Amino acid sequence: MSLATANRVWDAVVIGGGFFGTVLATELRRRGAQTLLLEAGPTLLGRASRRNQARVHAGYHYPRSFLTGLRSRINAPRFIAEFRECIFDDFTHYYGIGRNFSKVTGAQFRRFCERIGASVAAPPAAVRRLFNPVFIEDVVQVAEVTFDANRLRGRVTRDLHHAGVAVELDTSALRVARSAGAYLRVAVRGPEAERSVGARRVFNCTYAAINRLNDASGLPIIPLKHELTEMALVEPPAELRGMGVTVMCGPFFSLLPYPPLDLCTLSHVRYTPHAAWHDRSGAPRVDPDDRLARNARVSAFPYMIHDVTRYLPALAACRQVDSIWEVKTVLPRSEADDSRPILFRRDHGLPGYHCVTGSKLDNAYDMLEVVLERPDAGVAAS
Repeated sequence: MSLATANRVWDAVVIGGGFFGTVLATELRRRGAQTLLLEAGPTLLGRASRRNQARVHAGYHYPRSFLTGLRSRINAPRFIAEFRECIFDDFTHYYGIGRNFSKVTGAQFRRFCERIGASVAAPPAAVRRLFNPVFIEDVVQVAEVTFDANRLRGRVTRDLHHAGVAVELDTSALRVARSAGAYLRVAVRGPEAERSVGARRVFNCTYAAINRLNDASGLPIIPLKHELTEMALVEPPAELRGMGVTVMCGPFFSLLPYPPLDLCTLSHVRYTPHAAWHDRSGAPRVDPDDRLARNARVSAFPYMIHDVTRYLPALAACRQVDSIWEVKTVLPRSEADDSRPILFRRDHGLPGYHCVTGSKLDNAYDMLEVVLERPDAGVAAS
């Protein structure tokens, strides 16, 4: 019998078994709250926490948002130290600054890195020669790594178990409402049947699907932008093995190791998004999972490779193996300055019901501070 079938009221129910949800549930339990974690899929960290570049942001990626860059610079060492066994650093990462169409110059990028305390170094001459100087103004070596999503899943699973969090997989939250008593009721559907779970606090950590529960519960829609995205999984040519490459800041690309499959992801600012839409109050809502399921999955890799070889000619020998498809979600305001703030809506339409999301793993530390330490916080920028 499921733990949630007992006629009890949980101190906290966390909905969503991605990195934010698992970290929040673990910390709540460590602080004494009887906590239940609900995940709609068959595994933890099975969606956006896995289907991404696997970049551990160290600040370099956000020269147009000082606060985001600084928070990443502060949080990355903490994440790397805490999840050391999940870190992949067996490569050297280089950033190239585009000569044309870049929103920052090489000098501006270096000044930004100096301001946030992010080290840069001159690349070897052989590496610099790989970049086309017609299109690349500057190249620097940076200290940035990736993570192994398989190892991270194992780690958070152990953390939940050791903390004593009750976890239910294949269990979806359908609706949330105030009960006759001083607590919330969450209607859930699992492998057995639909039932109701009582909670004093509910945390919606479902990322792209955050408005699905809001809509079904008659609660306000949170303005969000969604993108249907593709990252190509590739085998890099011999010259680029053991390297990561990011060209910025504009309509450029990244090539990064993807440890779970021993491949690399190739993503492109212009071609990774295949479609985009917004959640807005009063407008028809497009369900992200439905949109993902209906995707024809026609790869944009030929367009990616055609463009990226202008900057890094060796990529012409790159071989596509597969693609990762997912829905990426950001706050609309992020389009202006590329910032990546945390979204935290406390008591969103119901006392005790909170909506939480972010777009970077290292945001989790800021999220815990805002959710658990700052009771008057709303949306926290980072």
